[in-house]
Amino acid sequence: MNILMKKSLTERLAILSDAAKYDASCASSGTVKRDSHASGGLGSTEGSGICHAYAPDGRCISLLKILLTNFCIYDCAYCVNRSSSNVERARFTPEEVIWLTLEFYRRNYIEGLFLSSGIIRSSDYTMEQMVRVVRELRVTHNFRGYIHLKSIPEASPHLIEEAGLHADRLSLNIELPTDSGITRFAPEKKPANIRRSMGDLRLKIEAAGEPTLRTKKRQRFVPAGQSTQMIVGADGANDATILATSGRLYSSYGLKRVYYSAFSPIPDSSKNLPLIKPPLMREHRLYQADWLYRFYGFGIDEITANQAGGMLDLTLDPKLAWALANRAEFPVDINKAERERLLRVPGLGTKTVKAIVWARRFRRLRIDDLQRLGISIKKVQSFISAEGWSPRRLIDRPDLRAMFEPQPEQLSLL
Repeated sequence: MNILMKKSLTERLAILSDAAKYDASCASSGTVKRDSHASGGLGSTEGSGICHAYAPDGRCISLLKILLTNFCIYDCAYCVNRSSSNVERARFTPEEVIWLTLEFYRRNYIEGLFLSSGIIRSSDYTMEQMVRVVRELRVTHNFRGYIHLKSIPEASPHLIEEAGLHADRLSLNIELPTDSGITRFAPEKKPANIRRSMGDLRLKIEAAGEPTLRTKKRQRFVPAGQSTQMIVGADGANDATILATSGRLYSSYGLKRVYYSAFSPIPDSSKNLPLIKPPLMREHRLYQADWLYRFYGFGIDEITANQAGGMLDLTLDPKLAWALANRAEFPVDINKAERERLLRVPGLGTKTVKAIVWARRFRRLRIDDLQRLGISIKKVQSFISAEGWSPRRLIDRPDLRAMFEPQPEQLSLL
């Protein structure tokens, strides 16, 4: 281990920040508003989270996103940092992570920390090291910025509980959507342990949300909740299976987010893993379907029912694909339909539906009114009726799907 520490801090930062890029669950939305103006501390975070920057593939890179170490005693086949991998190894001390976080913040490079780690020595030892980082930042340095900690499910409950006292969000990554996939590709991990840790964390979060009898105050405990991540395309699970697992996780454990990360082929990997990565659009469609489930009232089975092989359509977004497969549900009268039905119309989002419901109190809406609300008439006109507008036979056109599909482009030879 001493050999690992001989690398300079800059060299280790390059290694461990690059190693952290495979974890997609680093968004900072959902925390409570907190600043250090009155306390004289350091850092702040707004109620909707800190400002984000995104890489071209959509991953959040706004936080100082690093691993404590990429050394790991586990040999998960899909992980570039598995014990049998020949990647270059490095490790930070807790004091170095603390120093980096504070110095990066003072230079206005970041507004928070995302910390994960490979498993070193044992789950408890690794978790103790990470808890030490967040405790020192909060208690010793009064750091008030955003902290997201990737917890270790096999760690002792009291360590996860202490982490929750200092972190804004904890993530317990399920990694793969099926127990059989986890057993096959990550035999050291136990799905039942991960779910038990998620359940324990949910109970603690709910208990902290109840005001005490004495002070009537609520305890600060993981204010941004818990999240998880699933790797897409590593184990052959289709989108219906992935989304069904997500639905169970949301309903059973009160997760704030399930993140989807497209599998990236790694050097010297198992022959059971795919040689090419899935299209990034697949990851994007899963996020869209996830959004429909959480905010638009769709059931997972509705989203995936008419999809061949349980795979989401890569050409059309999930709501539009559902609408084309369920044309009997349309047209929807924008002047009479309930909010729940309006949310199922392709091209209408939560904000525009709210605007429609508000505006129609004063007069019957025409299709031109939707354009003034910033709604794409081309997308909605086939699925709605309005004052002076009926789609007539438009909804029954056999080429309706072709009207929404992207037009083919001529590739350039130069």
